[in-house]
Amino acid sequence: MDYCLTPVTDVAAALTTSPAGLDAATAGQRLAEHGPNRLDDAEKKTLWQLVLHQLADVMILVLLSAAGVSVLIGEAKSAYVILAIVVLNAVIGFVQEYRADKAMEALQKMAASHAQVLRDGQPQEVLTADLVPGDVVLLEAGNVIPADVRFLETHALKVDESSLTGESGDVEKTPDALPPGDYPLGDRLNLGYKGTSVTNGRATAYVVGTGMGTELGKIAALIQTAEVVTPLQKRLGTLGKRLSVAALVVGGLFFGVGWLRGEPWENLLLVSISLAIAALPEALPALVTVSLALGAGRLMQSHALIRKLPAVETLGSVTYICTDKTGTLTLNQMTVQDLYEVPAVTLPGLADRNALLTALALNTDATCDPENQWLGDSTEVALARYAADRDYTRPALEQQFPRLAELPFDSERRCMTTLHQTPAGVLVLTKGAAGALYEQLAGSQQASIADLTRRVDEMAAQGYRVLAYGAKVLPAMPADLTPAAVETGLTFLGFASLMDPPREEARQAVAECKTAGIIAVMITGDHKLTAKAIAEQLGIISSEEELVLTGPELGALDEAGFAAVVEKVRVYARVDPAQKLRIISALQARHQFVAMTGDGVNDAPALKNADIGIAMGINGTEVAKEAAAMILLDDDFATIVEAVRHGRRIYANILKFIRYILAGSVGEITALFCAPFFGLPVPLLAIHILWINLITDGLPGLALAYEPSEKNSMQRPPIDPRQTIFSDGLGWFILGIGLLVGGLTIGMQAWSIRRGLPHWQTMAFTVLCFSQLGMALAIRSRRESIFTLGLFSNKAMLGSVVLTVGLHLTILYVPFCNELFSTQPLTVAELGITVAVASVVFWVVEIQKLIIRRRGEAVVR
Repeated sequence: MDYCLTPVTDVAAALTTSPAGLDAATAGQRLAEHGPNRLDDAEKKTLWQLVLHQLADVMILVLLSAAGVSVLIGEAKSAYVILAIVVLNAVIGFVQEYRADKAMEALQKMAASHAQVLRDGQPQEVLTADLVPGDVVLLEAGNVIPADVRFLETHALKVDESSLTGESGDVEKTPDALPPGDYPLGDRLNLGYKGTSVTNGRATAYVVGTGMGTELGKIAALIQTAEVVTPLQKRLGTLGKRLSVAALVVGGLFFGVGWLRGEPWENLLLVSISLAIAALPEALPALVTVSLALGAGRLMQSHALIRKLPAVETLGSVTYICTDKTGTLTLNQMTVQDLYEVPAVTLPGLADRNALLTALALNTDATCDPENQWLGDSTEVALARYAADRDYTRPALEQQFPRLAELPFDSERRCMTTLHQTPAGVLVLTKGAAGALYEQLAGSQQASIADLTRRVDEMAAQGYRVLAYGAKVLPAMPADLTPAAVETGLTFLGFASLMDPPREEARQAVAECKTAGIIAVMITGDHKLTAKAIAEQLGIISSEEELVLTGPELGALDEAGFAAVVEKVRVYARVDPAQKLRIISALQARHQFVAMTGDGVNDAPALKNADIGIAMGINGTEVAKEAAAMILLDDDFATIVEAVRHGRRIYANILKFIRYILAGSVGEITALFCAPFFGLPVPLLAIHILWINLITDGLPGLALAYEPSEKNSMQRPPIDPRQTIFSDGLGWFILGIGLLVGGLTIGMQAWSIRRGLPHWQTMAFTVLCFSQLGMALAIRSRRESIFTLGLFSNKAMLGSVVLTVGLHLTILYVPFCNELFSTQPLTVAELGITVAVASVVFWVVEIQKLIIRRRGEAVVR
């Protein structure tokens, strides 16, 4: 049934209900039939699916295969260690995914609310989830409409539908059936929609749609699509596959060469497994997940909830932030900026009161509840609050000058009028657009219209909304209460200029964006002048080359024309939801990486398709939050910039421990693969490799996640998402330092064997471990020396190195560990030699950074 075209009586008959509401039994039956009035979540993974998802990584599968082969050849110790690593990775990944789901569930529970309904003819409060078609709901200012409804009675009802339609103005509702026709959502004046807000008046309405059958639910169903793969996921996926292939190739090549040389296959297989394990950085998946989780925790402290862990890193690649204006860049609180009063205007019966402030207080429907919370349209509230702050309160004034009648605002005449009783007669107060009032002024004021117009235009050009006031006093209540009869012969009192002021912290955040090479773009449903004025105040627009484009202007451009200007536009005004998606797509086609903010259902498609969607936590709808990767708990643009800073730091730290782990892996492979070609025995056992990959790699690698941001992290351009992990010299560093580590290990082995030292394998093992620890200390920065950074600037790193050294000494000098790890105690001299050899890696990296600094200084000069 098309409810907007149907009279109320027919709606009640179709729903088998009445103005008295349903009885409890019928409501229970319908709840069982239609289900709860809530949005369905996208299909969630079961606990088993979450567990299996952690084991689907290519590297994990190769490790499991290595564990199986280890068991078959009698190396159970290696298999146990491999399985322990796999279980650890799975547990960490499982916990993070599980916690992310639970965090979203908690957020949705916070949004749960109640509704006032008539059941058995009596008003009662029920959970919104328990509403059913045919229920009669009672609505008043401040309520969120809990389901799709058809109004059967309204009293000065206005609804903010911007969350659904994107149109910022409040919509005046009516119970009357509409004439036959096809009406968009915003024009269905007798329907209300789940998730929209009542800003004025009260109403009674029939519930006509619940849950996924509401307009909100229909849009929610459209965005429950597959997740977008982030740059980090792509890079790590590619890295994992390449490393797995490399592990199999290296292990297979070693086995093949040894087989041709006639070596025993059991030993060859064991060494081949060791090589495969060495090529695989087992700790990498866990370290990446932990790093992202730590970042998500820090972002929560900065008022940003991460719904999808990879989004933490994604923030580091953002080149454009497309943001809504209201509430994000501004305070979302209309404020009177200034009043202009026409000089020497007095009205009979006001007892020397200021005529303009009296008009602000009386000509309004805004109210203030006992808890001092203002209710009503935001503009009305701003005007009433301004007057109240100057001791012109509506309740007190209405006791003296009671309201007799009202001519509500309508879009045609653009005015609102109230009539009040005064000792001198009936006071008529009219408020509206200045241009509309000029036509109604008394003849004595016609000469001042030119000056008034100039003043109003000056305010409008600064982005202010201007409302004018006029008044007159009649001897008695007029018989004809039509606008044509009442709103004439007015005396112009003055006007108020209003604006939703910009957040001060947003101004600083926009400046930070520019320094960081990120372009902030405002997308708003507001008027062009207002949007441009706010953008200029915030610094979003700072030159004539930066453009402002309206929705109609955007609609008139073809794809080629828009592509030519999209990177110059800084403000989009009066755009519709489909155009938001077009803006994002055009920027992405230009290889830009786009973050998009939004709060309404109409923003959900754009949030879903942006590289990172950011929903508002305070004013955001459930659908917007479901579509987003991140939720701003304070709806503040500055929080986005802080999140970008965290994202860059986290990505830099991830690269640091990828550099650390892979350089170590190259060193291990070099030592294992090359030693036999120099006529040396295999320098390390599989258990040694696993120890290095889990402990020596794992603890310092985890500590790198705590590394603070480098000083210039927000003075550099964004990370190019098209770059590989090995770009910017990272691949050469890994290869060069890895070969050095491997060479030092083989050198230590050869020297020890030549000297006849029985502990040669333990010495080679120790050199490999300690050289990697020295590298971990040195790579904390790509440029700054460790002596400049200070050892205590990352206490976690210092602690992890000390702990790793302690653990290594434990397996060297505790007899039980000697047996388990096939190690022998070293003499003080032997230990000193290994430490000295291992320290070469630390000094090489520090010298490399010194060269980089001197080259940089030379370029500056």
